[in-house]
Amino acid sequence: MSAVTIQRTVTDEELRMYAEIVYDRTGIRISPQKKTLLSNRLRRRMRKLGIDSYQEYYELLLKLGIRDPEWDLFLQEITTHETYLFRDPGQWDWFSNEYLPELNAARKRGDRRATLRIWSAACSTGDEVYTIACCVAAKLPAHSEWEIEIVGTDIGIGAVEEAQAARFGTRAMQHVPDAYRRRFFRQIDPETWEASPLLKSWTQFRQHNLMKPMAGRPFDVIFVKNVLIYFDPKSKQVVVDNIDRSLARGGMLVTGPAEGVSDLLKSYERVQPWLHRKPHTSKLRGR
Repeated sequence: MSAVTIQRTVTDEELRMYAEIVYDRTGIRISPQKKTLLSNRLRRRMRKLGIDSYQEYYELLLKLGIRDPEWDLFLQEITTHETYLFRDPGQWDWFSNEYLPELNAARKRGDRRATLRIWSAACSTGDEVYTIACCVAAKLPAHSEWEIEIVGTDIGIGAVEEAQAARFGTRAMQHVPDAYRRRFFRQIDPETWEASPLLKSWTQFRQHNLMKPMAGRPFDVIFVKNVLIYFDPKSKQVVVDNIDRSLARGGMLVTGPAEGVSDLLKSYERVQPWLHRKPHTSKLRGR
């Protein structure tokens, strides 16, 4: 097959069409400033398919359901961002050295059961999930006596499948403390590490769109980092409401430092710019 020649960037009208279909199906807003980035990532998919027209690829997506594998590949291209274990060290310092010890103390006092449920929303390839698991294994005494469940979700099934494999390259592992690397990972080749059976036993992954409610029992902690910046105010409110429904009373919400959600969490206690505690006696927006 001869190489496919594709114009360098989408037109303003094509950008509008793509932005509309992505927003309608995911709630993610593509701004005009992302024109070049969108074009570059669209071209990667189009070359794979032998398509030389942005309009033709758009019409293909329009015909396909969002569960079609091509939609998944498309969304992975336009939403992928850099991720690695132990990103944002200040947050892991809080989780390891404040939250988990307080949780254990509450259990010893008889103020709570030995259960811990955590949700890593928009978890990409699972780096955050296994960071959480490392901290729990290292800092929660007698964790074998606890019922621990760490759920990772992402809109892309490809990302979910990669997360389930629990394998990480050199770049993803660069900030993992040496002691944790030795205890909780197995090096399977010079460039790849695999999470230990203990960490895997606590984790599960599923595909999920943040614009939809999350099923299941409430979580003690929810991490939703570096994803809300992709949503406009209307969609962001929907996502925050869905997260609130899934967070237990008194639970902790961890966000990225620039998510811009404080105005949507007015009933929550703001512990840090990125850390919010849900009240015990009231719900967001009067629910």
